[in-house]
Amino acid sequence: MSEKTGSAQIGVIGMAVMGSNLARNFANHGYRTAIYNRTWAKTEAVAKDHPEANFIASEDLGEFVDSLEKPRRIVIMVKAGAGTDATIDALIPLLEPGDIVVDGGNAFFQDTRRREEKLRAHDLHFVGAGISGGETGALEGPSIMPGGSPHSYEYVGKMLEDISAKVDGPNGEEPCCTYIGTDGAGHFVKMVHNGIEYADMQFIGEAYDLLKGAGLSAAEAADVFAQWNTGDLDSYLIEITSEVLRQTDAETGKPLVDVIVDAAGMKGTGTWTVQEALNLGVPAAAIAEAVFARAASSSPELRKAAEAALTGPDGVVEVEDRAAFVEDVRQALWASKVIAYAQGLHLIKVAAKDYGWDIDVAAVARIWRAGCIIRAKLLDRIANEYAAGNLETLLEAPSIASGLAESNPAWRRVVAKATLAGVPIPGFSSALSYYDLVRAPRTNAALTQGLRDFFGSHTYRRVDKEGTFHTVWSGDRSEVNAEDTH
Repeated sequence: MSEKTGSAQIGVIGMAVMGSNLARNFANHGYRTAIYNRTWAKTEAVAKDHPEANFIASEDLGEFVDSLEKPRRIVIMVKAGAGTDATIDALIPLLEPGDIVVDGGNAFFQDTRRREEKLRAHDLHFVGAGISGGETGALEGPSIMPGGSPHSYEYVGKMLEDISAKVDGPNGEEPCCTYIGTDGAGHFVKMVHNGIEYADMQFIGEAYDLLKGAGLSAAEAADVFAQWNTGDLDSYLIEITSEVLRQTDAETGKPLVDVIVDAAGMKGTGTWTVQEALNLGVPAAAIAEAVFARAASSSPELRKAAEAALTGPDGVVEVEDRAAFVEDVRQALWASKVIAYAQGLHLIKVAAKDYGWDIDVAAVARIWRAGCIIRAKLLDRIANEYAAGNLETLLEAPSIASGLAESNPAWRRVVAKATLAGVPIPGFSSALSYYDLVRAPRTNAALTQGLRDFFGSHTYRRVDKEGTFHTVWSGDRSEVNAEDTH
C-alpha cells in the first residue's frame, strides 16, 4: 500500500483541455483530485503547470485507481467512441463492486445505455453526464446533465453540483446540475441541447443575413445584436455574435466574418438529434433545417454548380424604415428560437416516455440557464411554465403563446421579405411552418392517407365513425371496412 492509496476523492482520466480544466474545477472546490492520461508526459505537465491544484498524478492506471477512496469515483474525459470503450475495458478489472464511472464526453446516448448495462453486469455504476460550456465552462462552471442509477447520483451528485455553474434563485444560488434519469438520459438531454444550439446559431445567421441585405454593415449589425442582448433575446449566443461581428481582421482590415470561409463544421450531436427525432416520429424540422444548412454550406461542388445554373433575386432587402425592419427581425428571431426550444423539449418528453426515463423538463430548463452554450433569459420563462403545469408542448404555455401571437405579424413579414429578396431562411421559414402546422385544425394529411390507400391499400380512418376503411380503387370504388377483410 502506497501513501497515495485512498487519498483522492475523485479522479479524472484524460488530460486534454476539457479534462484538465474539469480536474482543476474539482480541485478549486476543495476535492482532492487524482489525474491520469494515457501518456505520462501529459499528466506530468498538467500537474507541473497547476501546482495549486495539488493533484495526485499517476503514471500507471492501476496506481491511479488505487489512489482513490472507496467507492471510487472516476470521470472519463477522453474522445468519444472507441477511446471511451478502451478506457472502460481497461478500468473494469481494476475496479470493485460499487465503484462509479462517469463519462463526461459527448457520447451517443445509445452507447451510454450499452455501457451502463455492461458495467452493471460487473456490479459497477456508470453515469453518462452531458457537460456543456466548453473549455471555460469546464473550469469555471458548466451545465451538467448526469444520467445513471439514482444510487450513483448519491455519491457523485454533490460533487457535480458543486463544480457546476450557479444561477440566482429564490433560495439562493442554484446549481446548473440535476439528476436527469437512468442510463442514457443525461447524454440524450445533452444531445438535444446541442440540436437546439444548432438551430439557435442558424437563426442568428439568418438574422444577420437579413440585416446585411437591408444595408447594415457588420459593425452596425454588431450594435444591433448588442442592443438585442439587453432584452428578451438576452443570451450567450447573441452576446458573442456581437463580438464576432465587431472583430476586424488584422491582415486585411475587413470584418473578420467576411474573411472566414462560409462552411460550417459539425461533430455529430445535431445529426443525432435529427435522427432520433425521425426514429421517434417527433417533428423537429427547425433543428433539422439547421443541420441541413450546415451540410449545404459544406458542399462546395453543389453550391458551385447551383450558383452557375440558377437565377433569382440578389439578396437585397428593400426596406422603407430600417428601424422597423430591424425590430421585425428581432421578433422573428425570438419566435423562431422559441420553436426550436419547443421542438427539442417535446423530443425529450417523447423520448422519456419511450425509454422509461422520468425526466423533469422544468429542471432541464433550469440547469440550462447558466454554464451552457444555449443559456438565455428565455429559459427562466420556460422553466416556470413547465413547473406550473404538465405541458404537452411549450407552445401552449400562456406566456409563450401570447408572445408568439405578438410576434406573428413581424415574423410573417420577415419570411415574406426574405423570400422575395432571395435571402435563404430555412430556419425562420421552417419554424413558422411548424407553428402553422401544429395549430391547424386540419392538415393535408387526409389527402396523403387517401393517396396511400389508392396505391398501397394502406387504409384510412374517418372523422365521422370508428373503424379502419379502404376504398376499392381498382374496382367499383366502394368503401369497405378494412377490419372485415382480414
